[in-house]
Amino acid sequence: AAGRGAAMVESAAACLFEDIQYEDIQVEAVVGRGTFGVVFKAVWKGKDVAIKTIESENEKNAFIVELRQLSRVNHPNIVKLYGSCNNPVCLVMEYAECGSLHNLLHSADPQPPYTAAHAMSWSLQCAQGVAYLHAMKPKALIHRDLKPLNLLLVSRGTVLKICDFGTACDIQTYMTNNKGSAAWMAPEVFEGSNYSEKCDVFSWGIILWEVLSRKKPFDEVGGSAFCIMWAVHRGTRPPLIKDLPEPLESLMTRCWDKEPSLRPSMEEYFAMLYNCCNKPC
Repeated sequence: AAGRGAAMVESAAACLFEDIQYEDIQVEAVVGRGTFGVVFKAVWKGKDVAIKTIESENEKNAFIVELRQLSRVNHPNIVKLYGSCNNPVCLVMEYAECGSLHNLLHSADPQPPYTAAHAMSWSLQCAQGVAYLHAMKPKALIHRDLKPLNLLLVSRGTVLKICDFGTACDIQTYMTNNKGSAAWMAPEVFEGSNYSEKCDVFSWGIILWEVLSRKKPFDEVGGSAFCIMWAVHRGTRPPLIKDLPEPLESLMTRCWDKEPSLRPSMEEYFAMLYNCCNKPC
């Protein structure tokens, strides 16, 4: 099994990143879990890193997808891949010392305060990273699982990094439902339609609402992921935020349009949001 894993890793990465020896890593503690695998904090070459390991053969495909996609990207708002190990099979990545945006928004006790400027900065950085993915050639790279759990924070929470590329794809395709992602999932994804990078735009709009409201999307719907998907299919969207400036409200709600072609590109959204943030009072 280890030999097959090594061969798959080598073919997927094409040796673009460092082949790291596991014995050179000092593993410290479990810090989380991604779409696949367990994430550990570790030390490699004197610096903190995150180690993502697979738990079963069934997770190997997701591992190969993440390795292949992360090996293609280089952007300040996307988690950096340093290399991989063959035995055991794992990824060695940039460590985010401030945890996920989800934990900051909902899990910390007491909840840390943040300003509208922080919310706008996180949204801008996420938009910038996604726009970069969508501009990749020859085809857009679609993340497909954007949500605050997959947005990591560094530099005292000021810098946002997109992570978890185990479900990313570079073709228009179908996706099996990820039940933990129902609240951010575009309707065309769970309805089984052939879809494009506009599914990430929908997810980004839900994230924008979440950081501005500091509420969990569709919390009032309750129940299972199916309940959320049924509500979204029928046209339910998060409630509008009181006193939100009209340009920002329009920007957010256009992300949620049922028709993907009516959602502007992520690059357009980034430009519009940037202009909203930099208009004089």
